[in-house]
Amino acid sequence: MITRPDFKQERKLWQYQNKLIVACDEAGRGSLAGPVVAAAFLIKNVKEKIPKPPIELRDSKQLSFHQREILFDWIKKQKNFYFATAKSSHRLIDKINIRQANFLAMKKAIKTLVKKSNLKKFIIFVDGREEIPDIKQKQFTFIKGDAKVFSLACASIVAKVTRDRWVIEESKKYPNYDFEIHKGYGTKLHFRKIKKYGLSEIHRKSFLRRLNKEKSGPKNSENK
Repeated sequence: MITRPDFKQERKLWQYQNKLIVACDEAGRGSLAGPVVAAAFLIKNVKEKIPKPPIELRDSKQLSFHQREILFDWIKKQKNFYFATAKSSHRLIDKINIRQANFLAMKKAIKTLVKKSNLKKFIIFVDGREEIPDIKQKQFTFIKGDAKVFSLACASIVAKVTRDRWVIEESKKYPNYDFEIHKGYGTKLHFRKIKKYGLSEIHRKSFLRRLNKEKSGPKNSENK
């Protein structure tokens, strides 16, 4: 049975604590290449009726590429919706690990959103099991929250589309790897490309330690 996100959690917190919700989710945590992208999402006026999306809102993983693009464009057009994104690069992921890089991206996204929306008091919803460390605001975590909570579903879509667009654009520099198809995840196609061409400049070396011992592809081989 597929769960549909709803707005009950946001309204409940507003009713009992009179605070708005900033929802945070990420995309690309399990990818073998490129950045992890975090999105922070806010509905500024919870008393307004939530407009009906053009297609059914769901967890971004349950949507096709085209459906996510439609919903992302719809989210951008809503005057009552605010969002911000932030990236942690593949280099930073290799340096401090994916968990810490993900938290850092979330903090950056929240900071940008707060400034953008002139937000004062708020509570944070996080998709997953872990709270974001070293943040003074109260947090609530939701396992598979992007399939249950409206704001987290929106954050999930924003993060996923933002990252997909980055990967597609970046794939032009590395045509041998077909990044635009697998988005950097560990598919059979992707591993075949790594085996043939070695690691590209945007691969996460810490995710591919065994392969990293092998000879990386020629620096300019993507353009040949």
